[in-house]
Amino acid sequence: MKIVAYSYSDPLFEQPPERIIWGWEVDQVYHDLGGRQELEQLLKDCDLEPPEYLLIRRLEELGDSVLEVSNRLQKLESYQINIIAIESDFNPSVAQINRSDLMQLLIEIQNHQRSRRIRQGHAKNRIKALPPPGKAPYGYRRGKDRYILDRSVSPIVKEFFDRFLIYGSLRGAVRYLEKRYGKKISVTTGRRWLTNPVYRGDLEYQNGEIISNTHSPIISRDEAAQVDRLLRRNQRLPPRTASAPRSLAGLVTCGDCQSSMTISRVTAYRKNQEYLYLRPTNCSRNPKCKALSYQTVLELTIERICQDLPVSVSELNLPDLGCVKRGIFEQINQKQEILLQIPNLLTTGILDAETADLRTYKLRTEMAQLQGKLAQLPPVNLKETAQAVCIPQFWLDLSESERRFYFREFIHQIQIIRDGDNWDLKVLFIFEF
Repeated sequence: MKIVAYSYSDPLFEQPPERIIWGWEVDQVYHDLGGRQELEQLLKDCDLEPPEYLLIRRLEELGDSVLEVSNRLQKLESYQINIIAIESDFNPSVAQINRSDLMQLLIEIQNHQRSRRIRQGHAKNRIKALPPPGKAPYGYRRGKDRYILDRSVSPIVKEFFDRFLIYGSLRGAVRYLEKRYGKKISVTTGRRWLTNPVYRGDLEYQNGEIISNTHSPIISRDEAAQVDRLLRRNQRLPPRTASAPRSLAGLVTCGDCQSSMTISRVTAYRKNQEYLYLRPTNCSRNPKCKALSYQTVLELTIERICQDLPVSVSELNLPDLGCVKRGIFEQINQKQEILLQIPNLLTTGILDAETADLRTYKLRTEMAQLQGKLAQLPPVNLKETAQAVCIPQFWLDLSESERRFYFREFIHQIQIIRDGDNWDLKVLFIFEF
């Protein structure tokens, strides 16, 4: 018993199937990649020695139109071959299908082929680095072959990013847009803006691949890397504390009851003076852990940072960031050199236009991945930075919002350690986790 299999895939948007998908002991596999040469060879081989079974994934892979599929099905069945479509509900011979099922089969084939043509069109646009279908993101408008900055609203987007970079608060940046420009967006929309590759001059397609430097960006690469770092940092914090007015918000926990500590504000009767306290939000002890003066905890936190940060950083075995960055830059430059050679290969006929476009697309996506790795590296030398911020006056001269920003750059958690009525605190730094 001879069993053969046939499959067709478009290299623009599909990967060739694995041999194991057939689930049978297949004697030979015919696979077409963009053309129909292997299908023609299958038909020629059937003239000499037809197999007993032909496995295909779907019937529409036998042609680019319903007529082509029908003609090839009839020709294959003339060899008395049992055709099995492993991903279709229609496996019997076309001659044996009743009229209603045949109409349903033709409609199914037609729908699949229409979907394939749409995907092919999108894939061709993707390879040519054209914008995906749909409305242009806020701040841009559609040009002939790329996004173009909308000068009337792109400054609003830029100021949104600038506000987030200064204060590290997504909700604060959203509120600022509404107050300054009357532009109302949700926090979810703001987060999408921050992570959207379009604002960095890149295009992201439905398959998740990114092509870099396709149009004018609104933020620079350095700013984009800083945005990503702030978003990762804020994920570690409780909700809303990234935009809280106090610098210790979301960082302090009680070491005894393991409860997070919130900031309470108390005012004196008929006086403008206010007092701030840190108290456990969900203390399980009896009697409950006492509240602590916010100012006292803040001053002791600054003292601990100045004492412990340089020591902790000096004990770290940090990689040479310069060496890592140079390695990534070398890989990017190598791919850039290959990219520059493609026009000559096209002119000399070594590559055809379709292959050249596909190779260019793959190189640009690989370069975008390397740039992503580069953006994830720390922007500064941690040991040098630790020495610069270990001066108490540096922290005392900052406003609460500025201090909140820098605390989150270094601090993972502040633990209150109690001993009866006495207490102390321990600062746990981010790089220790």
